[in-house]
Amino acid sequence: MTENENKNLFALLGKNISYSFSKGYFTEKFKKLNLENHQYINFDIQQIEDLAEEIHKNQQALKGMNVTIPYKQEVMPFLDSLHKVAKEIGAVNTIKFTKKGKLKGYNTDVIGFKNSIVPLLKKHHKKALILGTGGASKAIAYAFKQLDIPSKFVSRTSKKKQFTYQELTEKVLNKYQIIVNCSPLGTHPNIDESPNIPYQYLTKNHLLFDLIYNPTETTFLSKGKEKGATIKNGFQMLELQAEASWKIWNK
Repeated sequence: MTENENKNLFALLGKNISYSFSKGYFTEKFKKLNLENHQYINFDIQQIEDLAEEIHKNQQALKGMNVTIPYKQEVMPFLDSLHKVAKEIGAVNTIKFTKKGKLKGYNTDVIGFKNSIVPLLKKHHKKALILGTGGASKAIAYAFKQLDIPSKFVSRTSKKKQFTYQELTEKVLNKYQIIVNCSPLGTHPNIDESPNIPYQYLTKNHLLFDLIYNPTETTFLSKGKEKGATIKNGFQMLELQAEASWKIWNK
């Protein structure tokens, strides 16, 4: 009998995630709700192939998982089914273990981001730049689509329908007044790093949103703040997506 057999177990799947928000958030939540038989742990794995073993070890107890960098897309082949939003986005950040032991993938990043940014949107915020092209960025693009805000990815490599960092001119930044950082640049402990955009062209009309929450004000955000831009980090988004995950696991 494993130590977790009588528990309702939840986990965060990721790589180098000792800093993670989710474990602390849910541990605190279980305490508040007096859910003594609930536990949240980290599956901190170096390659996605190691997931099968973690699931096997904790099979009896596992009820749900969150997924973070770099496995939001890589985890998909391990799942039995996908919720339509996750399928459309092509990325998963929440997994439910059904009563029949099947794994179903969802994406709650969309809900978290959308509800976090909507209160900050003004009439002149007509177009958005999304920095980075990983799993989280796909959910951000999906949210903008729902909000009828055209968006473009920015990447280091040149691809059709997206900008490279070198192509971000003053003219481009005048048009795209929402900028969302979905790259890990600036995350603790590398807090001096920031995406390579021309910060000198930012104005008070810009809205800068960083998915990073540690530190609370990244270099990306503080450079925007210097120019009078509205700034927001990813903490509220994380709380909102965590609560959406909790609903999914319990429905």
